[in-house]
Amino acid sequence: MEFNFTKNEQVKSWLQSRIDLVNPDKVVYIDGSEELYKKLTDEAIASGEMIKLNEKTLPGCLLHRTKPNDVARVEARTFICCKNEEDAGRMYNWCDPTEMHAKLDAILKDSYKGKTMYIIPYSMGPVGGPISKIGLEVTDSIYVVLNMRIMTRVGQNVMDALGNSSDFVKGTHASCDVDPENRYICQFPEENAIVSVNSAYGGNVLQGKKCFALRIASYQGKNEGWMAEHMLILGIKRPGKETVYMCAAFPSACGKTNLAMLIPPKSFQEKGYEVFTVGDDIAWIKPGADGRLYAINPENGFFGVAPGTNSKSNYNALMSTKKNAIFTNVAWNPKTNEVWWEALEKDDPEKKKPDFLIDWTGKDWTPDTVDAEGKPVKAAHPNSRFTAPAENCPCISPAFKTGEPVPVSAFIFGGRRPTTVPLVYQAKSWDNGVFIGSIMGSETTAAATGAVGVVRRDPMAMRPFFGYHVADYFQHWLDMGKIVPVDKQPKIFNVNWFRTDDKGNFVWPGFGDNMRVLDWMLKRIDGEVDAVETPIGYLPKPEDIDISDIKDFSEDTLKSILTVDKDAWKKEAEGIKEFYATLGPKMPKELLEQADALLAKFSK
Repeated sequence: MEFNFTKNEQVKSWLQSRIDLVNPDKVVYIDGSEELYKKLTDEAIASGEMIKLNEKTLPGCLLHRTKPNDVARVEARTFICCKNEEDAGRMYNWCDPTEMHAKLDAILKDSYKGKTMYIIPYSMGPVGGPISKIGLEVTDSIYVVLNMRIMTRVGQNVMDALGNSSDFVKGTHASCDVDPENRYICQFPEENAIVSVNSAYGGNVLQGKKCFALRIASYQGKNEGWMAEHMLILGIKRPGKETVYMCAAFPSACGKTNLAMLIPPKSFQEKGYEVFTVGDDIAWIKPGADGRLYAINPENGFFGVAPGTNSKSNYNALMSTKKNAIFTNVAWNPKTNEVWWEALEKDDPEKKKPDFLIDWTGKDWTPDTVDAEGKPVKAAHPNSRFTAPAENCPCISPAFKTGEPVPVSAFIFGGRRPTTVPLVYQAKSWDNGVFIGSIMGSETTAAATGAVGVVRRDPMAMRPFFGYHVADYFQHWLDMGKIVPVDKQPKIFNVNWFRTDDKGNFVWPGFGDNMRVLDWMLKRIDGEVDAVETPIGYLPKPEDIDISDIKDFSEDTLKSILTVDKDAWKKEAEGIKEFYATLGPKMPKELLEQADALLAKFSK
């Protein structure tokens, strides 16, 4: 076949190998033109794959449904395929690359018969940017094409930027029969390659997302001296000050997107505080010429969870979905030709829950609908999604629009911990900060596991996304600290919005009030306030966190979540040592020593 869009022989050779393997009836190159996107959108609507939504209220928006067996990322079917099993680490499924390629090729063989192959050239980060990378994904899905258009930069300019370089990620996707028993999401970090088969769900098939931007990129970063992290990026401007940028990592259900798009309390807004969203999910971070660390959001859109998103929980995220968005597995209101999900109208008295919908599976739904066991049926899948252009976000950062990397002044780690971990504390050094990030996690609940207080460690919120051994990843963090001069190292903090009282109620109000904690961090970065040294790190003096206008919240209440309980932390330190022991002999001695020192401090 002729590939007129490139002179890159490696690209041509790889594409031809894909065509020979999957045997498509037709090949379409995605050049980024509006005419092609319109043609593909019309095809998807005509075939029933997509529903075109209300053009007045949701202009350019579409609804898509996946099969009920294909609604989320599948960690059990996700593999790191490298030559040596130990290099994949101890948190991941591993398979020998030769063995996995043989298995995948058998599934891929002739899988595009009767279908079209779409070739998507895409850039993670601004095309040609200093921290950007390029990928190619072949797919049999228009849904993938239209979503990749939102989530990445797609088009001929990407191929032009690649030129004759061999530095591109080779991605193969085939929907096949969407068979969960033969579903594989495979990363080959040593080959710069991704293969996903038997899935059509975004998290598995939009390969620029977690597959490339974290699993493959984290491996690239280790080898090339940079970092790919599961982190939001936000900028905060205080009155009369320069904008300060922070990167933050949280496991799922810990308020990551809400923090990325935070709206400050009214009293802070009146003083002139502003918050800007650079990214909500992924940060690529490299040292700059001045010795500081700089970050970009390599994505071009948001792939957010719909249920629970409303005008109160995350106004900016909701506004991002109002045009040119794609909704997946939400409910559809045929009367208004709009979408709906649980809690959409929460705290909005002008909106009422619809009395009739088509649910995410295509069935009729009313508020009284129950399953075979008599339990209420949700209209939208709990993991239903929206794919929305980042440019729609009301608080999108000017830095995102220009594509310029932003200087990182702080890293924030956090988890869901009802006990033990204070509202906020600061690491004593870079190495101590790496230690704090390595032990982060969330406590399980009785509803989820039958046991309360069991900590599932999720280092740097990367547990599902490491592209190589977690201990080597920790070492890379430690090594990055050696590259950056001490006076230019970002400060590292830990937060816990989820401390509860003896009745199980959250003590800290959260949401926009998290600005008050971020403000304390800014003051620490600028050297404006002192802190209290404790065995775990530096804690705020209660008077240095502005709680003046929080209703029914006293300084004594604040003090209650700024405590370090000796017995609880002794148990925590013991748990950390047990966790480290599971990671094998590669664990950096610096972190092992930190764990020993922490336990010693609370064992006296």
